[in-house]
Amino acid sequence: MEKQSLLTIVGDEEAKVRKSSKFHPSIWGDYFIQNSLSHAEESTQRTIKRVEELKVEVKSMFEDTSDILQLMNLIDSIQMLGLDYHFENEIDKALRLIYEVDDKNYGLYETSLRFRLLRQHGYHVSADIFNKFKDDNGSFISSLNGDAKGLLSLYNVSYLGTHGETILDEAKSFTQPRLVSLLSELEQSLAAQVSLFLELPICRRIKILLARKYILIYQEDVMRNNVILELAKLNFNLLQSLHQEELKKISIWWKDLALAKSLSFTRDRVVEGYYWILSIYFEPQHSRARVICSKMISLLSITDDIYDNYGTLEECTLLTEAIKRWNYQAVDCLPEYLKDYYLKLLKTCEEFEEELELNEKYRVLYLQDEMKAQVISYLEEARWGIERHVPSLDEHLRNSLISSGCSIVSCASYVGLGEVATKEVFDWHSTFPKAVEACCLIGRLLNDIRSHELEQGRDHTASTVESYMKENDTNVKVACEKLQEIVEKAWKDLNKESLNPTKVPRIIIERIVNLSRSLQEIYKYDDMYTNSDTKMKDNISLVLVESFPV
Repeated sequence: MEKQSLLTIVGDEEAKVRKSSKFHPSIWGDYFIQNSLSHAEESTQRTIKRVEELKVEVKSMFEDTSDILQLMNLIDSIQMLGLDYHFENEIDKALRLIYEVDDKNYGLYETSLRFRLLRQHGYHVSADIFNKFKDDNGSFISSLNGDAKGLLSLYNVSYLGTHGETILDEAKSFTQPRLVSLLSELEQSLAAQVSLFLELPICRRIKILLARKYILIYQEDVMRNNVILELAKLNFNLLQSLHQEELKKISIWWKDLALAKSLSFTRDRVVEGYYWILSIYFEPQHSRARVICSKMISLLSITDDIYDNYGTLEECTLLTEAIKRWNYQAVDCLPEYLKDYYLKLLKTCEEFEEELELNEKYRVLYLQDEMKAQVISYLEEARWGIERHVPSLDEHLRNSLISSGCSIVSCASYVGLGEVATKEVFDWHSTFPKAVEACCLIGRLLNDIRSHELEQGRDHTASTVESYMKENDTNVKVACEKLQEIVEKAWKDLNKESLNPTKVPRIIIERIVNLSRSLQEIYKYDDMYTNSDTKMKDNISLVLVESFPV
């Protein structure tokens, strides 16, 4: 699709701009519709039976283990292998014991592991416990330099810090270069872990993808537990079968919706969108929530491309007003090519209501409000683009934190949840709380940093990179570094909001944390949603196509 020229409309002061960039077509096509990927029913039933048997054995490990270090390693392995949702009660009970233990005689590995497990579950643990690994000059003691296992454990801890915990910032600077230097000397299993977590630490990894990768590492570990390994593989395969079925239904819905075909200037990324939502929750009990949220992110992607990639300012203004009205009569005011999209947006939200129980239907109203705020922010950015306006960073963020889409996606992730998603939760979310703000900052800035070069090659609204450069009279490199520092501060905010007591149930905060994790991975090297013929394709294949032979 070639870029089109500027067209003049009524008035001399406004230009009607039709901008368009070519996106690559769907990589997957009808793959998840046509391929029978799931296991036969008889095989699945055998797997379910075996999983239940293995779960009993693992539960007995919790009961039979009195050694605190063994208990910590058991929890860590279970979490990394994506099995923790099966053992929530056992883990909670074990963590209470771990919290009470005196760790003053623990080495670096044990101290760091205890800290990480407790912090990940909301316990307040002081970072001052790491002072015992410092010398009189305030530096980490040199005897730690060769302790790769301990250094890796401390490195993963260092990303769980909150504001003011400077010792964890120092730990990050201390451990990273030493782990790099030790890498070539390590045995296979530990080297694989170091390589994996140097790329992204544990607390910023997509859980289901981590489980897929860690199973391969765990099976090479001489200290592995074969019961846990077998359970991890079988459980992953069962999850994958469920996810494949969900994706098949969503892909059929998407094909029938036919918006990617009629609006050919948009990104056709329904599979990538489902994978993105899978990163927020992969557990089987969240199937309804996943399907609803996946459909919403697909519609949001279409909406984004209308405003950002094709629609004129006049058309985007009309669409914004129609969405603000949110009724079928408003369709008459829209240009012809947007009418089908608008009607299907309203119809899909009605279908969400039909999926919900009577006492849950109000949730869709909050989602509609988020959508209205979303398109208002998109329209403001469209105006900036037409006017060639480069706002200050504060002005930019006031609008673009919403246009990042993270707030509406986190809201959508609650719509299909069970009883935990109360009206109080939606009211809390609607105040744009600190956790949501932090997630939006992470999404907006990482997206802008990775997309900067691509988007400056076409007509596009100034990003936060341009805003920072203009405001501080600096270059791209410095601007990106400074924005990355803001991302790190946002993660500290998120870490703090995750500590008990949380203002809403932890499962609600965890959706936001998991969404932030997905943003960190998807924008690590590129915009892997837009340019999905990249590592994104490999990750989707690992999670949704390739099962474990057992």
